[in-house]
Amino acid sequence: MTAIPIRNFCIIAHIDHGKSTLADRLLELTNTVQKREMRAQYLDTMDLERERGITIKLQPVRMRYTLLTKDKGQTTYELNLIDTPGHVDFSYEVSRSLIAVEGAILLVDATKGIQAQTLANLHLARKQNLTIIAAVNKIDMANARTVVVKNEIAHLLHIDPSEVMEISGKTGEGVEKLLERVIEYVPAPTPDTDDTLRALIFDSSFDAYKGVIAFVRIVTGSIKTNTHILAWATGARGDALEVGYFSPRLVSSDTLSSGEIGYIATGLKDPSAIRVGDTITSVSMKGRDFKPLEGYQNIHPMVFASFFPENGEQYDELKDALGKLHLGDAALAYEPESSAGLGRGFRVGFLGMLHSEIISERLTREFNLKLIISVPSVEYEVKLQNETVQFIRSAALLPDPSRIKEISEPIVQLEIISPPTYLGAVMDLVSGIRNEYIATEYLGTETVMLSYRVPLAEIVTDFYDRLKSVTQGYASMGYEPVGMKSADLVRLDILVAGESVEPFARIVPREQSVRIGRAMIEKLKVTLPRQWFQVVLQAAVGGKILAREDISALRKDVTGYLYGGDVTRKNKLLDKQKRGKARMKAEGKVDIPHDVFLKMLKR
Repeated sequence: MTAIPIRNFCIIAHIDHGKSTLADRLLELTNTVQKREMRAQYLDTMDLERERGITIKLQPVRMRYTLLTKDKGQTTYELNLIDTPGHVDFSYEVSRSLIAVEGAILLVDATKGIQAQTLANLHLARKQNLTIIAAVNKIDMANARTVVVKNEIAHLLHIDPSEVMEISGKTGEGVEKLLERVIEYVPAPTPDTDDTLRALIFDSSFDAYKGVIAFVRIVTGSIKTNTHILAWATGARGDALEVGYFSPRLVSSDTLSSGEIGYIATGLKDPSAIRVGDTITSVSMKGRDFKPLEGYQNIHPMVFASFFPENGEQYDELKDALGKLHLGDAALAYEPESSAGLGRGFRVGFLGMLHSEIISERLTREFNLKLIISVPSVEYEVKLQNETVQFIRSAALLPDPSRIKEISEPIVQLEIISPPTYLGAVMDLVSGIRNEYIATEYLGTETVMLSYRVPLAEIVTDFYDRLKSVTQGYASMGYEPVGMKSADLVRLDILVAGESVEPFARIVPREQSVRIGRAMIEKLKVTLPRQWFQVVLQAAVGGKILAREDISALRKDVTGYLYGGDVTRKNKLLDKQKRGKARMKAEGKVDIPHDVFLKMLKR
């Protein structure tokens, strides 16, 4: 084990509370990054993160800091920091970070106070029994409510307000004291009493030359370059082409020892050979009495959408791109799907709407793919009359209604945190969706939390945007699954010229089917190009038509070349045109262009 004392910690907070800015100051304070190389959000490596101002991927970095004390003199510490995302859709990234460290800085914005993801991340940290260092950020802002927010945090953590640190990630005020508090209170990794290599994989990436690069926390033992390694769960074998740490770029070293965070270049070219949560050990342990690390719970996607390439020839490219993104994002799930109107594609599972937007944006930017993306949906549990159970992620897969005994949908506990001023507006908004009220709790004089149980399908599309709108951006929300609940759900079909268009089908509550169906065909009426015959658009549940719109036929002036003569000549041509249109209406089919699917299905 290395002689340098180690502290492993991460920063957790709600989105936009200043995690990345604080990480910048820590990099400067420890001289990990030279000032001439420094830039804002240094650990956010993707252009998408910089544009949106949010952290999407966890990012580890090793720092060195020398602490001067009166009694012990001078001590140099190895500090392993993991910067984490703040949005609820990336909570799995946070949970993976927490299991690799012993402590966490809980950061709260002095201008906004405690918000939904503050509580969610704190809950995750407490489950891992981590040491929590609380800090109020942005104390330099003119509208900072430092004292009020400190009291809120103290109430939440059951500590004295004086124990909550005051810092400014922008100016650096209080950051050095915060770092010294981390060194003082976060415990060092447990001393190694076992020389068996156990390395927990908490993330991974792919390099064309080094293969899959596993981000690891060495729990017991040590590893050197050229060690023959084994990924325990998958059984994949390889050689450690390189081991090292993050600074934050990859820096090779001779060895990684117990308690350290670093990386292992496995040389494996198959992305599926390395799984997040798996244990890396030496090949010599194969067949022996070996106990792997506990790892992570399998993540279950919450929201599903169909991804189809606009150009069908890009199917294989889309498959390869999803495989590479899945390597660094274990929460991403996908399976092949085919559609009569859109061809071959994939049904992709996400943790939430922002997660789906980020993945679609990365597919477009990083892999140059043009995609058609369906309306997001959730996974339903369908119990059939013969008592068998099916899980349905697409309305097209819903069995015949006569075979269905019961349909259940996922329910989540929704927590909305808002200033009391907007309490009425928030309650009005929630009353517009199916909900079950649980409680109202005041976290302080200026913060109130509302708790509800709601169907996930009610909030996965635009609920968050509407919440921000009615509260002028002050409210925040978080949710977690609580189970399945039976509901009166039906399949809503959209018929074009009497033919059901499978990609437009949706599973909706029966009482909302008329409203949703009417809105869909009204949009389709202005989206679908006119034909040479009248096209009837219908919304239907089973055999019952709920709404109808007609697209009038295009008309060609068949009498334009006539310059005179008897009127019967004109009438004869018009009658012939009328018979032709009737024949087309009876026999013709409407070919829906790809751009219509794109406009109808794209959010």
